[in-house]
Amino acid sequence: MSAPAHRFTLGQRLQLALISFLGVLAIRLIGPTIRFKVVCEDGGPPESDPLHVPAVYCFWHRCVFPATWFYRDRDIAVMTSESYDGEYIARIIEHFGFRAVRGSSSRGAVRALLGMHTEIEQGRVAAFTIDGPRGPMYVAKPGPVLLARNSQVPLVVFHIALEKAWVLKSWDKFMVPKPFTRAVLVTSRFMQVPKDADSAAHERLHAEMQAALNRVRAAAEEQIQNQQPTQRR
Repeated sequence: MSAPAHRFTLGQRLQLALISFLGVLAIRLIGPTIRFKVVCEDGGPPESDPLHVPAVYCFWHRCVFPATWFYRDRDIAVMTSESYDGEYIARIIEHFGFRAVRGSSSRGAVRALLGMHTEIEQGRVAAFTIDGPRGPMYVAKPGPVLLARNSQVPLVVFHIALEKAWVLKSWDKFMVPKPFTRAVLVTSRFMQVPKDADSAAHERLHAEMQAALNRVRAAAEEQIQNQQPTQRR
């Protein structure tokens, strides 16, 4: 659901409406032209449908555009920031069948994690842009490990590399796919967080998640550079 209107000025509300409209339009126009290739590590979800339900999925903020199209209409719960930027992202992804859960590492974190836990209990995937909402880029936040421990569902990470994209001059180098580009999506193996994980184990598993994020990003970018044969979804 959208945030209460009183949180934003009239000018901001008008800007949000315009940005949301343009974002939805861009994804609907460009998304169907993207040619995806899917690669899943051994011990992960099947390449025929790289989504395990329920689970905690994590990816970098710059992949929001292609991920929104690829995972559309799957009733996935996504943690979105309570900031202005988070608001228009929430409005856009809700048009594609996602559920926006408000909060971030900086604002409303506890409430949002409880909300994500509820979504998992109802049989959904919980997804995080793991370096959002303000970065630093490619540095994973710890929340998903805690959620995976408390909910006892597997933790999975993925990355989408694009052959051709417009890269914005933002902190995350946000990618807007160019029409008819190739894309490679690489998904990690499942990572299970023990229910009794202590602080030391939590730190170790957070490091494992960070390593997995780095690994799938490197694999996706290597494959897209090699221009492997692709398939449309």
